[in-house]
Amino acid sequence: MNQILISEKLYITPELKKKKKIYKIDFFISVFLVCILFSYYIYAEYDKNKNEAISQEILSNLEFEDNVADDTTIKFSDNSIVVILNTEDPYEVVYSKQVEGESNIENEVIARNTSVTSSGQEYYTCAIVNIPSIGVNYPILNTTTDELLKISPCYFWGPKPNEVGNYCIVGHNYRNSKFFSKVPKLENGEIIELTDLTGRTVKYSVYDKYLVDPSDVSCTSQRTNGGKEITLITCTNDSSQRVIVKAKEVK
Repeated sequence: MNQILISEKLYITPELKKKKKIYKIDFFISVFLVCILFSYYIYAEYDKNKNEAISQEILSNLEFEDNVADDTTIKFSDNSIVVILNTEDPYEVVYSKQVEGESNIENEVIARNTSVTSSGQEYYTCAIVNIPSIGVNYPILNTTTDELLKISPCYFWGPKPNEVGNYCIVGHNYRNSKFFSKVPKLENGEIIELTDLTGRTVKYSVYDKYLVDPSDVSCTSQRTNGGKEITLITCTNDSSQRVIVKAKEVK
């Protein structure tokens, strides 16, 4: 019996001990990495939910001007913007640019609803997008930055909300039903509602949906034949392409 035990021990060589030690180290490193990845996932989900809560808080606290009539007239100065998004397309659209004093209603709404990010960036809600069929209802922040995109969908390009032209909105696809995650599911004929700072809501009907490369901005063209359109922009689930949803005003 003793001879058998001694013989078995002889098989545990220094090389085997070294390999066993390496396996243990690899195992602990793997466990550590899994814990790190899991913690990152938990934090990412927490961050998304926190930003979703901020977005909904902005929406619930948004104050429009009371008793705004549907026939409100907004005066504009001679200032204008010329939008040329495709140099090969000679078409140009000129629309009025708001300056201080042009619209008391909008300026008052903006003043009441201006917030500041943790980094000090000021922002305000310039519109609300509501898509009943997929349960999307978010404030549209007035400019697009990485920081603001984490809070809510953002205005990307085009005229002011519900004016002639192509109003473009960009939002993250968080793949967890937040922000524009459900936008790729939209089909032709579904309704998108856009509410501007005067409290006026205009309905738009989806008429096209397609994919483009991230560098392709042709979807922001202002060539609408004098109509009002909106464009929703988000990522595919693998972030390799952009999902474009186009809608035009329901008359």
